[in-house]
Amino acid sequence: MSSNASTVLPQGAGYGVVVGIGLFFSGLMLLLTFVQKRYTAFSPSNAEEFTSASRSVKPGLIAAGIVSAWTWAATLLQSSAVAYRYGISGPYWYAAGATVQVLLFAQLSAKLKLNAPNAHTFLEIIDVRFGPVGHAVFLFFGLATNVLVSSMLTLGGSATVTDLTGMNTIAACFLIPIGVSIYVVVGGMRATLLCDYTHTTVLFIIIMVFTFTVYGTSDKIGSPKAMHDLLTKVAAIEPVKDNAGGSYLTMRSVGGIIFGVINLVGNFATVFLDQAYWQRGIASHPATSVKAFLLGGLAWFSIPFLMATTMGLAARALM
Repeated sequence: MSSNASTVLPQGAGYGVVVGIGLFFSGLMLLLTFVQKRYTAFSPSNAEEFTSASRSVKPGLIAAGIVSAWTWAATLLQSSAVAYRYGISGPYWYAAGATVQVLLFAQLSAKLKLNAPNAHTFLEIIDVRFGPVGHAVFLFFGLATNVLVSSMLTLGGSATVTDLTGMNTIAACFLIPIGVSIYVVVGGMRATLLCDYTHTTVLFIIIMVFTFTVYGTSDKIGSPKAMHDLLTKVAAIEPVKDNAGGSYLTMRSVGGIIFGVINLVGNFATVFLDQAYWQRGIASHPATSVKAFLLGGLAWFSIPFLMATTMGLAARALM
């Protein structure tokens, strides 16, 4: 697909972001891995360090890893879409409905550290506890979950880059995982968590820039009061069906609650059957594992909620 007038950025920018930034993060993680191996006791050539970061990671880094693992393309895009459709109830139900699972996983993490402190995967625990039949069942569901999640992450990212730059979608699907694969293969779990921390920091900075622009410096909105007034005017012209008074500023939204229930139920499988969260529980320090998941869940809540109440409501207010 070539660049055209409908794209925000040129096609070259898409390849630059996907390849350039991917390789930049890979290079940075490779450098940190070298420094770690050279000047600390943790070497990625050790199997325990490679797979579980020696089970010694402090809560801040684990929390950042959880935020990163739970931040998909849909976290930014779908949350904004439900804000545009239902008003302020949409961001809340999106964020709340997907935070519960991570907070509940803190209990699993505690039991994992208590009953299976030397486990490497949750399937290993299933095999010991329920035998080969239970292991095979959970192996199938775990594999299916990871295939679906990986596909959604890759396709969501590539579709976003394609819409912004006109980059070929298939090329993006193949190029996006390359940078990630390099530092994971070389640095293992600790490099993954360090990279999670880095790009989660970048993500928060970008969202804050959006927020302060919309609510602070924009000549079209510029303040929460202006946003309130614009949404009130839009509701008078195009009210939301099944919202109290047709308002975009109410939590009494039938559509929002229905979406919240679906979101709450559907996300349990994508957390409890995804090895990424178990791996972070395994890598965490035993004394701070629960704290890490509680911090991660609460920190993640702010991403879809702030993004959606900024971009989704701004799109609706300016229609």
